[in-house]
Amino acid sequence: MGYDAFYEPAGPDTFMSTPATAGPWDAGSQHAGPPSALFARAFERHEPIEGQRLARVAVDILRPVPVAPLTLRVRTVRPGRRITLVEGVAEADGQEVLHARGWRLARGPQQPSGSGADPGSEAGAGAVPALPPVSAARPWPGVHAGGYMEAMEWRFVSGDFVEPGPARVWMRPRLPLVAGEETSPFCRTMMIADSGNGVSARLDPARWLFVNVDLTVVLHRDPRGEWVLMDAVTTIGPDGAALAASRLSDHDGPVGQGMQTLVVTPR
Repeated sequence: MGYDAFYEPAGPDTFMSTPATAGPWDAGSQHAGPPSALFARAFERHEPIEGQRLARVAVDILRPVPVAPLTLRVRTVRPGRRITLVEGVAEADGQEVLHARGWRLARGPQQPSGSGADPGSEAGAGAVPALPPVSAARPWPGVHAGGYMEAMEWRFVSGDFVEPGPARVWMRPRLPLVAGEETSPFCRTMMIADSGNGVSARLDPARWLFVNVDLTVVLHRDPRGEWVLMDAVTTIGPDGAALAASRLSDHDGPVGQGMQTLVVTPR
Protein backbone atom coordinates (compact mmCIF):
# COMPACT_ATOMS: atom_id res chain seq x y z
CA MET A 1 0.00 0.00 0.00
CA GLY A 2 2.93 2.33 0.57
CA TYR A 3 1.65 3.95 3.80
CA ASP A 4 1.60 2.86 7.43
CA ALA A 5 -1.62 4.40 8.81
CA PHE A 6 -4.75 6.29 7.88
CA TYR A 7 -3.37 9.46 9.51
CA GLU A 8 -0.03 10.91 10.52
CA PRO A 9 -0.05 13.26 13.54
CA ALA A 10 0.84 16.83 12.62
CA GLY A 11 0.28 18.59 15.94
CA PRO A 12 -1.99 18.15 18.96
CA ASP A 13 -5.23 18.50 16.94
CA THR A 14 -4.14 18.17 13.29
CA PHE A 15 -3.63 15.06 11.21
CA MET A 16 -2.16 14.48 7.77
CA SER A 17 -4.57 12.28 5.82
CA THR A 18 -2.76 9.50 3.94
CA PRO A 19 -4.03 7.95 0.68
CA ALA A 20 -5.49 5.11 2.82
CA THR A 21 -8.40 7.40 3.72
CA ALA A 22 -9.53 7.86 0.10
CA GLY A 23 -13.04 6.62 -0.58
CA PRO A 24 -14.24 4.36 -3.40
CA TRP A 25 -15.63 7.11 -5.66
CA ASP A 26 -12.86 9.69 -5.65
CA ALA A 27 -9.19 9.33 -4.80
CA GLY A 28 -9.24 12.94 -3.58
CA SER A 29 -12.09 12.54 -1.05
CA GLN A 30 -12.05 10.53 2.15
CA HIS A 31 -14.29 7.65 3.05
CA ALA A 32 -16.24 8.89 6.09
CA GLY A 33 -15.17 5.95 8.26
CA PRO A 34 -11.62 7.10 9.10
CA PRO A 35 -12.47 10.73 10.02
CA SER A 36 -15.46 9.51 12.06
CA ALA A 37 -13.03 7.25 13.91
CA LEU A 38 -10.82 10.30 14.58
CA PHE A 39 -13.77 11.84 16.42
CA ALA A 40 -14.15 8.69 18.52
CA ARG A 41 -10.45 8.89 19.37
CA ALA A 42 -10.79 12.56 20.34
CA PHE A 43 -13.91 11.93 22.44
CA GLU A 44 -12.21 9.11 24.33
CA ARG A 45 -9.21 11.33 25.13
CA HIS A 46 -10.83 14.73 25.76
CA GLU A 47 -10.93 15.54 29.49
CA PRO A 48 -11.34 11.86 30.39
CA ILE A 49 -13.20 10.84 33.54
CA GLU A 50 -12.14 7.66 35.27
CA GLY A 51 -14.68 4.87 34.90
CA GLN A 52 -16.43 6.28 31.83
CA ARG A 53 -16.52 4.65 28.39
CA LEU A 54 -17.58 6.03 25.03
CA ALA A 55 -20.99 4.54 24.15
CA ARG A 56 -22.34 6.60 21.25
CA VAL A 57 -20.90 8.76 18.46
CA ALA A 58 -23.03 10.62 15.91
CA VAL A 59 -21.34 12.34 12.95
CA ASP A 60 -22.94 14.77 10.49
CA ILE A 61 -21.21 14.96 7.11
CA LEU A 62 -21.43 18.56 5.88
CA ARG A 63 -19.47 18.12 2.64
CA PRO A 64 -16.90 15.79 1.07
CA VAL A 65 -13.78 15.47 3.22
CA PRO A 66 -10.65 16.03 1.12
CA VAL A 67 -7.56 13.86 1.49
CA ALA A 68 -5.77 16.77 3.14
CA PRO A 69 -4.74 17.93 6.61
CA LEU A 70 -7.65 17.57 9.02
CA THR A 71 -8.01 19.63 12.22
CA LEU A 72 -10.37 18.66 15.05
CA ARG A 73 -11.74 21.02 17.71
CA VAL A 74 -13.44 19.31 20.66
CA ARG A 75 -15.22 20.65 23.75
CA THR A 76 -17.22 19.29 26.65
CA VAL A 77 -20.89 20.22 26.43
CA ARG A 78 -22.18 18.50 29.56
CA PRO A 79 -19.66 17.24 32.12
CA GLY A 80 -20.69 14.74 34.75
CA ARG A 81 -19.57 11.81 36.85
CA ARG A 82 -22.09 9.41 35.29
CA ILE A 83 -22.56 10.91 31.81
CA THR A 84 -20.51 13.31 29.71
CA LEU A 85 -21.48 14.86 26.38
CA VAL A 86 -18.67 16.02 24.10
CA GLU A 87 -18.83 17.54 20.64
CA GLY A 88 -16.40 18.41 17.90
CA VAL A 89 -15.85 20.04 14.51
CA ALA A 90 -13.46 18.84 11.81
CA GLU A 91 -11.99 21.35 9.36
CA ALA A 92 -10.12 20.86 6.08
CA ASP A 93 -9.01 23.43 3.51
CA GLY A 94 -10.49 26.21 5.65
CA GLN A 95 -14.00 24.67 5.78
CA GLU A 96 -15.97 22.77 8.38
CA VAL A 97 -16.52 19.30 6.91
CA LEU A 98 -17.85 17.25 9.83
CA HIS A 99 -19.70 17.85 13.10
CA ALA A 100 -19.98 15.18 15.79
CA ARG A 101 -21.25 14.47 19.29
CA GLY A 102 -20.35 11.66 21.66
CA TRP A 103 -21.80 10.32 24.91
CA ARG A 104 -19.50 8.82 27.52
CA LEU A 105 -21.23 6.75 30.19
CA ALA A 106 -20.06 5.50 33.57
CA ARG A 107 -19.23 1.83 33.69
CA GLY A 108 -21.64 0.14 36.11
CA PRO A 109 -21.38 -3.07 38.09
CA GLN A 110 -21.70 -6.40 36.29
CA GLN A 111 -25.40 -7.07 35.65
CA PRO A 112 -27.07 -10.18 37.13
CA SER A 113 -27.07 -13.36 35.08
CA GLY A 114 -29.95 -13.49 32.58
CA SER A 115 -30.29 -9.70 32.33
CA GLY A 116 -28.76 -9.58 28.85
CA ALA A 117 -25.38 -8.29 30.05
CA ASP A 118 -23.63 -11.10 28.18
CA PRO A 119 -24.17 -10.21 24.50
CA GLY A 120 -23.20 -13.70 23.42
CA SER A 121 -26.26 -15.12 25.17
CA GLU A 122 -28.87 -12.49 24.31
CA ALA A 123 -32.26 -13.90 23.45
CA GLY A 124 -32.79 -14.06 19.72
CA ALA A 125 -29.24 -13.00 18.90
CA GLY A 126 -28.53 -16.27 17.07
CA ALA A 127 -25.15 -17.79 16.35
CA VAL A 128 -22.48 -15.52 14.98
CA PRO A 129 -21.21 -16.90 11.65
CA ALA A 130 -17.62 -18.07 11.49
CA LEU A 131 -14.97 -16.00 9.79
CA PRO A 132 -14.83 -17.13 6.14
CA PRO A 133 -11.52 -17.91 4.44
CA VAL A 134 -9.66 -15.24 2.53
CA SER A 135 -11.26 -14.43 -0.82
CA ALA A 136 -11.05 -11.56 -3.30
CA ALA A 137 -13.90 -9.04 -2.89
CA ARG A 138 -15.60 -8.17 -6.19
CA PRO A 139 -15.52 -4.38 -6.63
CA TRP A 140 -18.15 -2.58 -8.69
CA PRO A 141 -17.27 -0.81 -11.97
CA GLY A 142 -15.59 2.57 -11.57
CA VAL A 143 -14.50 1.99 -7.97
CA HIS A 144 -11.26 3.48 -6.65
CA ALA A 145 -9.82 0.16 -5.52
CA GLY A 146 -6.99 1.71 -3.53
CA GLY A 147 -7.36 3.82 -0.41
CA TYR A 148 -9.96 2.65 2.11
CA MET A 149 -11.04 -0.32 -0.04
CA GLU A 150 -7.52 -1.73 0.05
CA ALA A 151 -6.75 -0.65 3.61
CA MET A 152 -9.66 -2.71 5.00
CA GLU A 153 -9.97 -6.49 4.92
CA TRP A 154 -13.35 -7.85 3.78
CA ARG A 155 -14.67 -11.39 4.42
CA PHE A 156 -18.25 -11.68 3.12
CA VAL A 157 -20.54 -14.22 4.76
CA SER A 158 -23.42 -13.34 2.42
CA GLY A 159 -23.88 -10.74 -0.32
CA ASP A 160 -21.05 -8.66 -1.76
CA PHE A 161 -20.42 -5.29 -3.40
CA VAL A 162 -22.09 -6.14 -6.71
CA GLU A 163 -24.99 -8.28 -5.45
CA PRO A 164 -27.96 -6.00 -4.55
CA GLY A 165 -29.51 -6.39 -1.11
CA PRO A 166 -28.53 -7.15 2.50
CA ALA A 167 -25.03 -8.34 3.29
CA ARG A 168 -23.05 -9.78 6.18
CA VAL A 169 -19.33 -9.15 6.19
CA TRP A 170 -16.50 -9.49 8.68
CA MET A 171 -14.16 -6.49 8.50
CA ARG A 172 -10.98 -5.22 10.06
CA PRO A 173 -8.56 -2.38 9.23
CA ARG A 174 -5.16 -3.47 7.97
CA LEU A 175 -3.59 -0.25 9.29
CA PRO A 176 -3.72 1.72 12.55
CA LEU A 177 -5.94 4.80 12.60
CA VAL A 178 -3.07 7.05 13.69
CA ALA A 179 0.56 6.15 13.06
CA GLY A 180 2.37 4.80 16.10
CA GLU A 181 -0.85 4.13 18.08
CA GLU A 182 -2.99 1.13 18.85
CA THR A 183 -6.51 1.69 17.52
CA SER A 184 -9.21 1.46 20.20
CA PRO A 185 -12.20 -0.90 19.74
CA PHE A 186 -14.65 1.99 19.29
CA CYS A 187 -12.42 3.68 16.70
CA ARG A 188 -12.03 0.42 14.81
CA THR A 189 -15.81 -0.04 14.77
CA MET A 190 -16.40 3.51 13.50
CA MET A 191 -14.08 2.84 10.57
CA ILE A 192 -16.13 -0.23 9.69
CA ALA A 193 -19.69 0.97 10.34
CA ASP A 194 -19.68 3.65 7.67
CA SER A 195 -19.58 0.92 5.01
CA GLY A 196 -23.11 -0.32 5.77
CA ASN A 197 -24.69 1.49 2.83
CA GLY A 198 -22.00 0.28 0.45
CA VAL A 199 -22.20 -3.43 1.21
CA SER A 200 -26.02 -3.50 1.35
CA ALA A 201 -26.70 -1.35 -1.73
CA ARG A 202 -30.11 -1.90 -3.34
CA LEU A 203 -29.39 0.11 -6.51
CA ASP A 204 -26.86 0.02 -9.34
CA PRO A 205 -24.01 2.34 -8.25
CA ALA A 206 -23.28 3.12 -11.90
CA ARG A 207 -26.73 4.72 -12.23
CA TRP A 208 -27.56 5.92 -8.70
CA LEU A 209 -25.97 7.81 -5.82
CA PHE A 210 -26.90 6.71 -2.30
CA VAL A 211 -24.52 8.67 -0.13
CA ASN A 212 -24.92 9.04 3.61
CA VAL A 213 -25.25 12.41 5.30
CA ASP A 214 -24.53 11.04 8.76
CA LEU A 215 -23.30 8.07 10.78
CA THR A 216 -24.44 7.05 14.26
CA VAL A 217 -22.84 4.17 16.16
CA VAL A 218 -24.02 2.93 19.57
CA LEU A 219 -22.06 0.18 21.33
CA HIS A 220 -23.48 -1.43 24.45
CA ARG A 221 -20.05 -3.01 24.95
CA ASP A 222 -16.67 -2.74 23.28
CA PRO A 223 -15.98 -5.42 20.66
CA ARG A 224 -13.29 -7.93 21.54
CA GLY A 225 -10.68 -8.86 18.98
CA GLU A 226 -9.81 -7.13 15.73
CA TRP A 227 -12.74 -8.37 13.59
CA VAL A 228 -16.24 -6.84 13.54
CA LEU A 229 -19.21 -8.45 11.79
CA MET A 230 -21.51 -5.99 10.02
CA ASP A 231 -25.00 -7.26 9.15
CA ALA A 232 -26.35 -4.45 6.97
CA VAL A 233 -29.71 -3.72 5.34
CA THR A 234 -30.70 -0.69 3.25
CA THR A 235 -34.35 0.43 3.08
CA ILE A 236 -35.27 2.93 0.36
CA GLY A 237 -38.25 5.27 0.67
CA PRO A 238 -40.42 6.60 -2.18
CA ASP A 239 -39.07 10.15 -2.27
CA GLY A 240 -35.27 10.18 -2.26
CA ALA A 241 -34.42 9.12 1.31
CA ALA A 242 -33.09 5.80 2.55
CA LEU A 243 -31.80 4.18 5.73
CA ALA A 244 -28.87 1.81 6.10
CA ALA A 245 -28.97 -0.08 9.41
CA SER A 246 -26.18 -2.38 10.57
CA ARG A 247 -26.08 -4.84 13.43
CA LEU A 248 -22.52 -5.03 14.75
CA SER A 249 -21.03 -8.10 16.43
CA ASP A 250 -17.78 -9.72 17.43
CA HIS A 251 -17.07 -13.44 17.76
CA ASP A 252 -18.87 -13.49 21.13
CA GLY A 253 -22.11 -11.87 19.92
CA PRO A 254 -23.76 -8.47 19.33
CA VAL A 255 -21.97 -5.30 20.41
CA GLY A 256 -24.19 -2.53 18.99
CA GLN A 257 -25.70 -0.92 15.94
CA GLY A 258 -24.84 1.57 13.22
CA MET A 259 -27.22 3.80 11.27
CA GLN A 260 -26.84 6.02 8.20
CA THR A 261 -29.31 8.43 6.58
CA LEU A 262 -28.94 8.28 2.79
CA VAL A 263 -29.89 10.65 0.01
CA VAL A 264 -30.80 8.75 -3.17
CA THR A 265 -30.51 10.48 -6.56
CA PRO A 266 -29.86 9.42 -10.16
CA ARG A 267 -26.36 10.07 -11.41
